Amino acid sequence: MRVVSGIQTTGNLHLGNYLGAIRNWVRLQDSMGADDTCLFFLADLHALTVSIDPATLASNTIEMAATLLAAGIDPDRSILFNQARVPAHSELAWILGGTARVGWLNRMTQWKDKAGKNREGASVGLFTYPVLQAADILGYRATHVPVGEDQKQHLELARDIATKFNLDFGVDLFPLPEPMIPEDTPRIMSLRDGSAKMSKSDPSDMSRINLIDTDDLIATKFRKAKTDPEPLPGDLAGLAGRAEARNLVTIFAALANEAPQSVLDRFAGQGFGQFKPALADLAVATLGPIRDRLVALLDDRDAVGTTLARGAAKAEALVRPTLLAAQRAVGLQV
Repeated sequence: MRVVSGIQTTGNLHLGNYLGAIRNWVRLQDSMGADDTCLFFLADLHALTVSIDPATLASNTIEMAATLLAAGIDPDRSILFNQARVPAHSELAWILGGTARVGWLNRMTQWKDKAGKNREGASVGLFTYPVLQAADILGYRATHVPVGEDQKQHLELARDIATKFNLDFGVDLFPLPEPMIPEDTPRIMSLRDGSAKMSKSDPSDMSRINLIDTDDLIATKFRKAKTDPEPLPGDLAGLAGRAEARNLVTIFAALANEAPQSVLDRFAGQGFGQFKPALADLAVATLGPIRDRLVALLDDRDAVGTTLARGAAKAEALVRPTLLAAQRAVGLQV
């Protein structure tokens, strides 16, 4: 297996990022065989599709790399790097841009959502970034890609580009990567609104648990999390119509590696006055060590940058032969 996945450098990571993706990356890394490879990258080139502050982008890249390391990504067992250090991503994206069709990109749901009604004012990068995303994957001849449901369409586009390129140029260069969608990945919602995903873009910091939060702040956020006056039910059906209650039970179950029903079996009939402190203690016990490692890593940002550079050198060695083969296929190399 060769697994490739990336995350945009958009700022501090939160509990939803950890339970929804990062923890799965660590588990995947830990399950890999000697001949398998995991590549995890920080998508700093993708960050250029919208307005950015250069200093913030540079800082975010280091901070998010440190977070992945603190959460358990091991640079000796996985390849961790940021896109910008591997120019082959951009070079291959331009080649694949000749294969991708405008109609394909026009149908991308995220393009429609992010551009909104101002498509004429959106950046070209926002429109074409799925092609760069395809290059991120196909350049490493990935066999599997961990994705959420919201990214599945992008992987399907990468497969379409791979198929058309192979057929157009009579080569068998790009394998068709398979999606990896863990069935048990929890959907973590805002602590202030159980109908909205936990997000870095929410203006209220109380809506999320940041991985950099102190123990006291984690406890405070759970204590003030929105709930209802009813006690916890004895079964999952009793959570219907109770989005905030369901979210807190989901978080507890995910942190404890238990089924939500198991959590309800333990707390049925109890109010949130009893449940929230138990949830806060569990979150602190799980996230506190990650935060402590993160703080230590951020005391030496140059060392984190060195780790990214080492990962980029490994990534370059893997992607360069594929880029050269693609160049030969289209006539750019003889």
